[in-house]
Amino acid sequence: MASPQPELSQPESQPTSNRKLVLAGQIAFFPTGILTTLLGPMLPILIVRWALNDTQAGNLFLVQFLASLVGVQFTGVLLARWGYRPAFLLGLLLMASGAATIYMGSLWLGLAAVAAYGFGLGLIIPSDNLLIAEIASGTGSGVTSRAGAVSLLNFFWGVGAVFCSLMVAWTAAHQLLPFFFGAVALFLVLLAFAMRNLPFPPAATSAGSSASSATTSSAHTWRELTKSPAIWLFAAVFFLYPGAETAVGGWIGSYVSRLGSRGESLASIMPAFFWSALTVGRALGTAFLHHVSERRVLRAGYAAGAAGIGLMLWAPSLAGVIAGALITGLSFATLYPITVARFSHHFGVAARSIGAVMFSLAAVGPAFIPWMVGVISHSTGSLRAGLLLPLGATAILFLIHLFEW
Repeated sequence: MASPQPELSQPESQPTSNRKLVLAGQIAFFPTGILTTLLGPMLPILIVRWALNDTQAGNLFLVQFLASLVGVQFTGVLLARWGYRPAFLLGLLLMASGAATIYMGSLWLGLAAVAAYGFGLGLIIPSDNLLIAEIASGTGSGVTSRAGAVSLLNFFWGVGAVFCSLMVAWTAAHQLLPFFFGAVALFLVLLAFAMRNLPFPPAATSAGSSASSATTSSAHTWRELTKSPAIWLFAAVFFLYPGAETAVGGWIGSYVSRLGSRGESLASIMPAFFWSALTVGRALGTAFLHHVSERRVLRAGYAAGAAGIGLMLWAPSLAGVIAGALITGLSFATLYPITVARFSHHFGVAARSIGAVMFSLAAVGPAFIPWMVGVISHSTGSLRAGLLLPLGATAILFLIHLFEW
């Protein structure tokens, strides 16, 4: 177990300020959902626009999430030294720059744009999740209420993901994609301007602590943590789950586009089925988690998620693929929010610094697993073979959660 951590030095709780922060965090997660999932509906369009094979298409995921990994590492420094404000503002502005330029020219400019918004996502996603979990803990609530708060936050992410698929499909059909990306970029800039003076919690340092003592304490904490099986199990979950979710949402449009002429017409909108089910599940999950234990939800969710991916891959008709996508999305709905809430509850204030490692893994998984789907698909000539990878990851996650930890 981790050694006791110093308490944050901050003023008395201010419910009005907290409500403003929660609302701002929720609004920020709407465009975050748009950009995190953008490659899913855009992939069939970009494959044609830039004449990509599946390996090259998979490289887009690699660039986005490796850039996100760098952002997550930078987040750990920002949260520890200056608190949440710089991470939020810089993240929103980087996301705006990437959204504004992704569709403006060649593949190389597109890759640079993906890297820019990926870096911004690496700042926003861990900061927003940890901020909401931290504010929820201030009320004295347990892991269930934290899970509900984080689940509600990620509901807004899901709304953005669904909106992204629908808007990409509609604007592409009407030759308006550049206007959509411009609107997203403008929204992000205005949001950064509106959030600049909000009362974010201060940096995670205690009064009178020196840099050297903090470093010594951190080293001691990590030595203790590595002896606990829980840290390794959390690491596996933070790597595998986001990777599996991104692979399914990112490749399902391309998978459907290869099922015939009807599938081609639904390719860009297909990720909306997956993200819609996930979003509905998160909306219901806030109330559902008060009546069912987190462990039961995790076990049932991973089991049903594996079944849903299996149905999606082996269904003989397009209707079966859609059903599999809906089952998978609904099953996945609360799994990540519960994991973040359990992590925050388990490590307390130390989650700010340890979270940099966990959210780094949450960026490596989505970089590696969807990329490997493309590599396997290109080498075997079968995207179905590539999508066995997220199926295997989900099955492993189910086995991990059979144990008590």
